[in-house]
Amino acid sequence: MPRVLQLNAFDMACIGHIQQGMWTHPRDNSLNYHRLDYWTGLARTLERGLFDGLFLADVLGIYDVHGGSPDAALRNAVQVPLLDPAMLVPAMAAATTHLGFGITCNLAYEQPFLFARRMSTLDHLTGGRIGWNIVTGYLDSAARAMGFDRQMAHDDRYDLADEYMEVVYKLWEGSWDSDAVRADRAAGLYADPAKVRPVHHQGRQYQLDAIHLCEPSPQRTPVLYQAGASDRGRRFAATHAECVFVNGGKPAPVAALVADLRARAGARPLRVFAGATVVVGRTEAEARDLLEEYRRHASVEGALAHASASLGIDFAKYGMDEPIEGGPGQAIQSNVTAMKQAAGPVFTKRRLIDQFVLGSRQPPIVGSAAQVAESLIGWAEAADVDGFNLSRTVMPEGLERFVELVVPELQARGAFKTAYAPGTYREKLFGAGPRLAAPHPAAEARATA
Repeated sequence: MPRVLQLNAFDMACIGHIQQGMWTHPRDNSLNYHRLDYWTGLARTLERGLFDGLFLADVLGIYDVHGGSPDAALRNAVQVPLLDPAMLVPAMAAATTHLGFGITCNLAYEQPFLFARRMSTLDHLTGGRIGWNIVTGYLDSAARAMGFDRQMAHDDRYDLADEYMEVVYKLWEGSWDSDAVRADRAAGLYADPAKVRPVHHQGRQYQLDAIHLCEPSPQRTPVLYQAGASDRGRRFAATHAECVFVNGGKPAPVAALVADLRARAGARPLRVFAGATVVVGRTEAEARDLLEEYRRHASVEGALAHASASLGIDFAKYGMDEPIEGGPGQAIQSNVTAMKQAAGPVFTKRRLIDQFVLGSRQPPIVGSAAQVAESLIGWAEAADVDGFNLSRTVMPEGLERFVELVVPELQARGAFKTAYAPGTYREKLFGAGPRLAAPHPAAEARATA
């Protein structure tokens, strides 16, 4: 029997997320990104398809590396304009019962006390269906927006993140005992003061002396996602992450990365999701025709603006066949690695553009429902991943077709669930309790806070 896959939709509260230019397709509805019914409709579609979660990306700056200007990003709606993903979740949670929500929040620019309250609030309002994609940022434009000249160095950001996690674990796990809330009307006692304690933290980056403002939420600590694939990022993931998001591509290098991640995590369970794009038809010919239709709307300029920012390379400076060397920098190092695996250590802009099938560097899986299902199952086995983050193409058409056509094929092969398990997001993903267990450092915070 194949492994039972887990699926997230990969999206962003904007018009152009990964596949740049798809918003120009006449059947695409992403121009309605600022309407609640757009998001509640998406959430209902995903729950109908038994998706585990909606993974919402986010950035805090504009893509201004390409040509040293934000113009290409603005012309092509490349992740701008952009809404706050956390604000969308309560409405989508009210429209669904089981779907989880993984939101990206950059810890570099927000005090842990305020952030901890926001996530506890969302965990309460969703009934324990919230997750956090932990990021430290990669855009100098975001640093400038927050009053800094530039962002911190790559590894220094992870050092900051380690301390940040220590603080929020203490707030979520150690400030309130599980039986602190009495809600005793007759005695006029809501919370037992003896079972609520302040968090004292005096660290290099953060100082705190405060009681967490929220009573214990269903999961306490949200489900923890992380996407770092650099050596420092992997060390961080091995300590903190429950779910890791990796780039798609060729299975062999992904399998090596996954093996390293699992070895570093040791006894801790880890779910690994690979990025994937799907174009599916009732027949292979229909899928190929749909791909060509979509390709006519792909934006090369938008894709270059996105790639320049995420790779830290201004491609506008290079001729089409001029060699480009992608070295270490402060952008997303895993993206640089993935690009080198696809195009070689020294590549050209022409070779990069050749990969922009649908306005991104991610080659799509194209075929009939049966072919797509077999491809996903085979790729997951070869790379040892637990599931996929499916990026959108034309919205909502692409995901609706996946739910209608691919999900039944996966189910027929025993590779996808036929009903949701009960419980919180964490319980659904791992089949265990709602709270993080030892040896995760969040569990240790219960005794040390």
